[in-house]
Amino acid sequence: MWNSRKARCFVLNAERYTLNAERMGLLSSIFFPWGLILQALAILHFIRRRPDTYWIFVILFLGPLGALIYLLVEAAPDLNFLSRQSARGFSRRKRIRELEALTQFNSAVGNFEELGDLYMDEGYLPQARAAFDKSIAAGSTTLDPFYKRGACAVLMGEAAPAIPDLERVVAKEPAYDFHRAQGLLAHAYALTGQKEKAEALFREATKTSTMSETYLNFAELLASEGRTAEARDWARKILEKAPAMPAYLRRRERPWFRKAQKFLNRLPQ
Repeated sequence: MWNSRKARCFVLNAERYTLNAERMGLLSSIFFPWGLILQALAILHFIRRRPDTYWIFVILFLGPLGALIYLLVEAAPDLNFLSRQSARGFSRRKRIRELEALTQFNSAVGNFEELGDLYMDEGYLPQARAAFDKSIAAGSTTLDPFYKRGACAVLMGEAAPAIPDLERVVAKEPAYDFHRAQGLLAHAYALTGQKEKAEALFREATKTSTMSETYLNFAELLASEGRTAEARDWARKILEKAPAMPAYLRRRERPWFRKAQKFLNRLPQ
């Protein structure tokens, strides 16, 4: 009697276990591919954006749950930012078409300056530079078109023609655009072989400016002179800013963090 009762309990438990296993198997078959897809998306985003290193362990060791947490914390804000940028980009492109048509018969200074600004925002540097040329030729006396024309030239790798524009701006307003004008002029000096002037101006700019662009350009100048230790210190200053930054700023600065890390990896030990 006792043995038969134990046998029935054993059979019932076995049946329950089998039923639960079947249910878990069904759930696994449903969620299995989506879990892998979540992890793949999270890893791809991690490789492209390079957030804090601990996230890769969250993705790998916590599986789909870790990937989901990562995507919600790190990728979702990027998607929100990109959607806003996309909407703004559409609005900018529409305004560019309007201004391109308008400037055909209305050569007002303001039209060319606005068109140049929009071209710069879209990354169309040659077109932006041409628009600022026309603004200056039409009689603009403000510093902005000279500064932005010089900035376009530097970013296009044409440092020599940028120098007169940037010198004009820095002479009248040294702190223009949060000292970026000084940093770009120093970089232009460095690219044209005027290294003493470049270093002096970099040191002046970095007394106040904490721009990653200026720090990295200064580090590159120091490395070109064989001053590896100093170059490494300035590149590290870029990476050292990250922990104290809010998340949205870290996302914006990630390209500079990657450039600084690549620069450090290239330096001789």
